[in-house]
Amino acid sequence: MAYGLLKFAAALAATGFVGICGWTAATGWHPDVKQYPLQGIDLAENPGPVEWGTVRARGADFAYLVATSGTDRRDPGFEANWAALPDAGLRRGAVHVYSLCQRADEQANAFNTFVPRTADALPTAVDIAFHDDCTARPNRATLIADVAQFVTMVETHTRQPVMLRISKAVDTQYSLSGAVPRPLWAVENVLKPDYTARPWRMWRASDFRRIDGIEGPVNWDVVAS
Repeated sequence: MAYGLLKFAAALAATGFVGICGWTAATGWHPDVKQYPLQGIDLAENPGPVEWGTVRARGADFAYLVATSGTDRRDPGFEANWAALPDAGLRRGAVHVYSLCQRADEQANAFNTFVPRTADALPTAVDIAFHDDCTARPNRATLIADVAQFVTMVETHTRQPVMLRISKAVDTQYSLSGAVPRPLWAVENVLKPDYTARPWRMWRASDFRRIDGIEGPVNWDVVAS
């Protein structure tokens, strides 16, 4: 979070907005709604209590929730939050956190077993990043094949394309965004990301924004217009 705030301050200085980079300005910032009319949040695992009606009133149009991680972790709050989103007027999407240390087919089975196929759901997102609890680094061909297998199995279940949320570190090492032809979700605090091989469909623009209805910082996202 501190790193994100430093980047935000640097961006403000670079664009001439010196003097407004206080705590309130930083934690309240989001991309201009005129440029990105659709904006929303994505929550990490175990987010704690959320007042979804308040989140909607603060400008969120949608929410993505972590459902599963690897082959063996199911978020305990997913089902309740998933059920609450439509009543609050929010579109809903599910996220699988991909593990480089576990089999792709078993991860897909874990997601498909836990997350129901829902007609109003946004495209499923698979988060592909390096994590401290997994030091495996498969070769590029293996990772591409594994991700393609996961995507195919989940798309068969959900009947819509999967979106790939690929970290900059992973894409730098594997050039994954150019290898799997699916919508991309890029991650870069404040500054518009340019590391993906193809134009991104979604952008996580801040991981330090604060809004009423959720305790602590939230991940704020926008959809490309």
